[in-house]
Amino acid sequence: MSAVETIHVDGVWRTAASGAQREVLDPADAKTLAVVAEGGAEDTDAAIAAARRAFDSGPWPHTPVAERAALLRRVADLLQRDREEIALLESRDTGKTLEEGRVDVDDVTNAFRYFAELVAGESAGRVVDAGSPDVHSVVVHEPVGVCAMITPWNYPLLQASWKVAPALAAGNTFVIKPSEVTPLSTVHLVKLLVEAGLPNGVANLVTGAGDPVGARMAEHPDVDLVSFTGGLISGTKVAQAAAPSVKKVALELGGKNPNVVFADACATDEGFDTAVDQALNAAFIHSGQVCSAGARLIIEESVRERFVAELVSRAEKIKLGRGTEEGVECGPLVSAQQLAKTQAYVASALEEGAVLRCGGKQPEPSDVRPATGYFYLPTVLDQCHREMRVVREETFGPILSVETFSTEDEAVALANDTEYGLAGAVWSSDTARARRVAARLRHGTVWINDFHPYLPQAEWGGFGKSGVGRELGPAGLDEYRETKHVYENLRPGPVRWFGG
Repeated sequence: MSAVETIHVDGVWRTAASGAQREVLDPADAKTLAVVAEGGAEDTDAAIAAARRAFDSGPWPHTPVAERAALLRRVADLLQRDREEIALLESRDTGKTLEEGRVDVDDVTNAFRYFAELVAGESAGRVVDAGSPDVHSVVVHEPVGVCAMITPWNYPLLQASWKVAPALAAGNTFVIKPSEVTPLSTVHLVKLLVEAGLPNGVANLVTGAGDPVGARMAEHPDVDLVSFTGGLISGTKVAQAAAPSVKKVALELGGKNPNVVFADACATDEGFDTAVDQALNAAFIHSGQVCSAGARLIIEESVRERFVAELVSRAEKIKLGRGTEEGVECGPLVSAQQLAKTQAYVASALEEGAVLRCGGKQPEPSDVRPATGYFYLPTVLDQCHREMRVVREETFGPILSVETFSTEDEAVALANDTEYGLAGAVWSSDTARARRVAARLRHGTVWINDFHPYLPQAEWGGFGKSGVGRELGPAGLDEYRETKHVYENLRPGPVRWFGG
C-alpha cells in the first residue's frame, strides 16, 4: 500500500474516492509525519456497504466462538510482536512519551486477550424456568450487526481496541474512523486484523474528518450501532444523527475529574509524598490530555499550602520534549488547536481570580527541543472555585486547578458538583472514611488511594454528561450484542381461547 492508501474497504487498501489527502503533523515539531487519504461520504458509504454484506452474507457472525476467540489471541500476539514499532508510531503521532506508548500497546494486548477469554468461557445461553416441563426457554446473545466506531485523538489505539475487540468477539462487522489528527496506529491495527485472518469486509477503515465521515456513519440506516468516544458537543451531534434510525448508541464523552485529598492521607512523610506524586500523575500524564485526568485537586484546607507548594516545586521540574527522547517526562499537546485552547483556559482562569502558582505559558525555546512543537508548561492554578470555566469545563491540557474543603460533606459536594461523572479519587488513611466517600461520589470509576489504573475486566464509563453505556468488562461485550428470548413449546396443542 502507498502512503495515502489508508482507507480499507472489503479487504482492499485504497485512496479516497475524491483523491483528497491530509497531512498528519508531528506535534513535537509541527512538521509532516505522514500523508493519509482524506475520505468522504462516498468512501464511508462503500465501507458501510461492505460491512453490511459481510454481516448479512459473510461467515464471521456464524463463526464458532472458539474460532473468534482464537483470532483475537492472534491479534494480541501480533501486537506484542510489533510492540516497539507501534509504540514509536503512537508516540510520534500523539506526542506522548515512548514509554506511555509501550504501556498503551500492552493495555491493548490485554483487552484483546480479555475479550477472547470472556466470550470463549460463556455458556450457550441462559435457561429460564418457565414453570412447566413442557417448555424449553432460553435467553441467548447475538451480534448487533454493523458497528460504526468513532475514536479520539488522545489514545487512538487504546480506544480503538476497547471497541474493536468486543465487537469482533460478539461476531459483528464494523467501520472505524480514527481521529484525523492521530490516525496512524489505527491503520496499523487494521493491518494486523487482516494478517490474523479476519475475513474481508468485517473490518473497514475510513480516514477523514468528523464531517462528513463520522456524521455519515452516525446517520446511516445500515449501521446498527454507533460507538463514539470524544467531546460532549460532538457526542451530542452523534446521538442526534443516530436517533432517526433508532440505532444503539454508546457514548464516552470525557470528564472533569476530582482528586480529593484528606489531611490524614498526608500525616506521614510517605503518605504525603505518595499523594503529591499521584496528584502530579493524575493531572499531567500525557500533558493532561486524558479523559480521566485528575484536573481538579480538592484538598483539605489544613494541608493545602504545604501540599500545593510541594506540588508546584515538582511540577516545575517536569522535563518537556519530544516523547521519544531519553529522560523526557511530558510531550507536547497534540495540535496547535489544543495549544490555543489551553492558553485560553489559563487566561480565563486568571481573569476570574485564580492565582498562578507555576506554568501558565509555553516554555522558552532554549528550554525544550524541538522549539517549534506545541509545548505548554505544567500549570497549577490556586484559589479556584466552581464558577470558573477552568473548573467546570474539560480543558484537556496540563492544567491543575486547586479547590479546598474543611469537612467531609463539603468535599463530597465539591467532587460531585460537575455535569460530568467519569472518574474521581479519594485519598485518606481512614479506610472507613475513604470507602464512605467513594460510595457517595457520582462517578463511573472511583479510585481509593490511587489514580488512573483500569482493568479490562472492569467496566469503564460515566454518569451524567460523561456519556451512556460502558466499555470493557462483561457490560462492554453486551454493548455489541442483542438479547433474544427463545421460547419452545415441547408439547404444542390448541389453546381454545376462541370457539368454533
